[in-house]
Formats: sequence, structure tokens, C-alpha cells
Amino acid sequence: MTEIDESIINEVEDEIKPKTLKTKLWNITKLLLKFAVTAVLLYFVFRRVPFASVKYRLLNANYWWMAAALVSFFVSIIASSWRLMSFFKSINLKLDPVFNFRLYMLGLFYNFLLPGGIGGDGYKIWILNKNYKLPGKKVFWAIMFDRLSGLWAIGLITVALIFLIPQINVHIGIPLGIFVAASVVYYFVAYKFFREYTRYFFAAHAKAVVVQTFQVLTIVFILLGQDFDGKFSPYLLSFLISALATIIPISAGGAGIRETVFTQLTKVFPMDETLAVFLPGSFYVISLLVALLGIYYVIRPSRLQDGLANGQMPVDEDTEAASK
Repeated sequence: MTEIDESIINEVEDEIKPKTLKTKLWNITKLLLKFAVTAVLLYFVFRRVPFASVKYRLLNANYWWMAAALVSFFVSIIASSWRLMSFFKSINLKLDPVFNFRLYMLGLFYNFLLPGGIGGDGYKIWILNKNYKLPGKKVFWAIMFDRLSGLWAIGLITVALIFLIPQINVHIGIPLGIFVAASVVYYFVAYKFFREYTRYFFAAHAKAVVVQTFQVLTIVFILLGQDFDGKFSPYLLSFLISALATIIPISAGGAGIRETVFTQLTKVFPMDETLAVFLPGSFYVISLLVALLGIYYVIRPSRLQDGLANGQMPVDEDTEAASK
């Protein structure tokens, strides 16, 4: 194991099993800071948009459409775990699909409900290193490319939506050209420096489009639950922009950031302010409900452990070559 691998694993282990009071206090501090940022952002949002108006929309929503939104988001999570498997396969780690999904759900729970701790990504690195002796660095980059594929898919759908919004006074060739050029550079860098992770590159990115499509559909269903009959594209584009804003983990589960972005974009796009706050708020609640399912594997860790035996140990290509 290299020094980089050891540092990644040691950092995760320190978070999972805090060894000092200082570590525990730092984790608590990070959590409190994120909740503080969330509270401040929501305070400024609701200074502009009355909370009572948002609450009215929630109480009078069509819950059949809201249920459809919940199902759509859950399907996007299934597709997300499916996408991540492509990058695990790139490093010769073939996990049982059911186990991979359970691990993904547990990671979602950690990311969402424990924003001040190790997070789901850190837990995946730790458990896969512990059980398969897989270098932490390899798992880290597999997860990183999984995230990058999601950003790429957001960029693709964003370019498509720009074409549908007349308020954006720019020729479609400009954002399309930028996206194509960036995609070429992205693949070139990945192939040149991380070739191992490009084995299922195109399949994984196609899955990323599926993931983002179902998340966009989640917003569409929430809008339909409000008997909305206007233009969908400004709200969908705002949703994707807000998703990009949540990359920086400065709030609890992205709460407050999406609402702030939506509120600011009402100055640019023709959107109802109340609806612009209700949408990300509803998406947050739906995300929370799905993330809570992951707590099952905290209560019943044996259900997660069952799948470990079904994974195939990755083969070190250099070692295999030397043995021949």
C-alpha cells in the first residue's frame, strides 16, 4: 500500500472511530457550522418569500404527483448505484448488485444525515479496502469519476434546456461548442492519465444521463402536483444550476443552497417566487425520505455484510503478469 493509500484509509478510519477528543469536537463543529450556514441561507430566502405561502403549496399539493416524484427520485438512486458499478468494474471489482445498492443507500444516509462526519464516500473507501484489500486511492478515483460523470450529464441537459429558454440571449452553438470541447478535453485527460477508469467510460456516462433524467422528472412531477401549466424549462434549468451549487458541501444536505439559487434566478427567468422556493424544498424532503432508508443497514449491519462474500477480489495486473 502506498503512502497516499495509507493516508486516505487512515483519515477515514480516524473519522469512523475517533481516537481523540479533538477529532470528535472537530466533527461536531463541522456539523454545527453546516447547520448554521443552512439556517442563515433559509433565513434570507424566507425574508423574501413568505413561509406561509410555501406551506400552503405543500398542504394543497396533488399527492399522487408527489408520490410519482418520490418514485422517480428513488429510480434515479437505483440508476446511480448502477452507474457506480461501472467504475468499480473498471478497477476489476465486481460487486454483487444488491450489495452495491445497499452500500450506496448506506452511503446516501451518511452523506445526507451525517454531513459533519466521514460521509458515504469515505465509508465506501474504508469498507472496500478492509474487505477486499483494494487500495484506497483506486476506490477514491472510481467514486470521483462517478461524480464527474454526473456533472457531465448535468452539463448535457443544461445545454439542451438553454435552447428552450428565450431569456438566454445566446446562440445555441456557443454553449454546445463549449460543452463538446470540454467533453473532448475531459475524455482526453481521463484516457491519458486515468486510462484504467475509461474501460466502461461511455456506458457509465450514458447511465449518468439516465440518473439526471429521472431527477429532472422528479421536478416535473412536483410541478404537475401544483397544477402547473406554464413553461417547465426555466424551473428545470434552475434546478440543474442549483445542483451544481451543492457540490461545495457548506450546508446540511444542500438545504438552503438550492433555495437561494432558485430565488436569485427568479430575477433572470420568469418564475413564480413561491414555487421557486417550494420546488427545491420538496426535492430536499423527497431526498431525505429516500436517504432515511439507508438507516436500515445501520440497524441491521448483517444485511450489508451478507453481500461482501459475493464480491470478486480485484486482481493486481502487475502481480498477475509477474506470476506468468
